[in-house]
Amino acid sequence: MIAPNTPSAATLAPGEFRELMAGFPTGVTVVTAFDGARRPWGMTCSSLCSVTLRPPTLLVCIRNGSPTLAAVLDGGRFSVNLLSDVGRPVAELFASGASDRFDQVKWEDAPGCGGPHLPDVAHAVADCRVLRTEPVGDHTVVFGEVERSVTWTPAPQPLIYGLRSYAVWPTT
Repeated sequence: MIAPNTPSAATLAPGEFRELMAGFPTGVTVVTAFDGARRPWGMTCSSLCSVTLRPPTLLVCIRNGSPTLAAVLDGGRFSVNLLSDVGRPVAELFASGASDRFDQVKWEDAPGCGGPHLPDVAHAVADCRVLRTEPVGDHTVVFGEVERSVTWTPAPQPLIYGLRSYAVWPTT
């Protein structure tokens, strides 16, 4: 048995770790935030996890050096847009690094939002306040207290990602 926090003798190569995680399907989100000049920033993110109900907290993992991470840290707030079955093109756009991504999608700056909402492609949005951050390797784990959420009724099917492809949650 390996004791907690004890590194193993062998380190898994990045390609092997990527292959391992490709077999773990997950929901697809776009994390958004505003910078100090109120410019929108955003990126596709599948590293999302609920943490606790009291207070309602989630975490997202964002690559160090990302302008979206800079906006999240600068403003202390962000939104997590949970993408629906029609969100694949937006997921691909926000993963591309295109500088004009917000010119290519409908987005809203709702009162009290943490970042832009993407109403045409999200089935729910969580507006969060940064509680704390934790650097881990080449990413930063951002813990966000969910201050407000918006869900669509009836809820569209969620978009999922696994085995290096997008899919829609099965209905049966």
